[in-house]
Amino acid sequence: MLSENQITQFRADGFLVVEDVLDQAQILDPVRAEYDQLLQGLIEDWGLATALQDASFTERLTVAYAKGLDWFQPMDISLPGDRIFADTSMHFGPAVFEMLRASKLLDIVQSLIGPEITSNPIQHVRIKPPEVILDADEIRAHVGSTSWHQDRAVALEEADQTQMVTVWIAVTDANVDNGCLQVIPNKHDAILLHCPYKQTAIAQGQIDTDLAVPLPVKSGGIVLLDPMVPHASLPNVSNGIRWSFDLRFNVTGQPTGRGHFPEFVARSAQNPESELTDWRAWRAMWEATRSRLAETSHIDIHRWRSDAPTCA
Repeated sequence: MLSENQITQFRADGFLVVEDVLDQAQILDPVRAEYDQLLQGLIEDWGLATALQDASFTERLTVAYAKGLDWFQPMDISLPGDRIFADTSMHFGPAVFEMLRASKLLDIVQSLIGPEITSNPIQHVRIKPPEVILDADEIRAHVGSTSWHQDRAVALEEADQTQMVTVWIAVTDANVDNGCLQVIPNKHDAILLHCPYKQTAIAQGQIDTDLAVPLPVKSGGIVLLDPMVPHASLPNVSNGIRWSFDLRFNVTGQPTGRGHFPEFVARSAQNPESELTDWRAWRAMWEATRSRLAETSHIDIHRWRSDAPTCA
């Protein structure tokens, strides 16, 4: 649980760095192993197993990117925001599920939103290669640097009053060189106008980025973000990958901001039998959602239009 001082600091600043939350051996090592196996399967499907048989995870990842092979969507813990098909790739495995439900993590979330906790479906893996190898037209925030935004603004309007917190998990150390988060301290009282530039981002002139504060955090630590605090990531100018997970949790029963994707109860003091404890059921929820959405027209996940006057 967070201390009273930590809670006060979070309420005032809109963010909080907490080190040593997730155990390496029990939580993160299984996640790394799960993703290593997943990447190896992709490498084999692409016919690169022999050429990369002695390569590290980072080496395999960067070679795949250089060859234009998409590892991001098969590794992501969400469906994409664009058109969804019956065979759209995604990843929902036991190690990631246990990470989402880690007791120490949920204790911290409970300190901020109470004991009725839903795992929000706005969630992503972010494995970011060195900026120097990225294509000039790479715009994906999950692969390259992330533009300035508020998390409240990149959910749909239905969740504008939802009690929600973002939990950013560092799998690798995150620092200024490899692209850690940065924030504008002191959360805003209103949702700022965002524009669909290369990424959905806060419209120019609304924040002073000279006030940005970088948030380095060690592997196993987390960054907590209020949904109204403006934040972005720095570019990865190191020679290695920067790996994190971007999770959200909200008070159970309140809108998630992406209602067409599945949520689940991660913790409940009032109704503990409602908690989802089987990763297979989690995966099945997303598979059923994929099948349903593949048969419908595209559902836009953003509220902002390019024809807004201040976005011109």
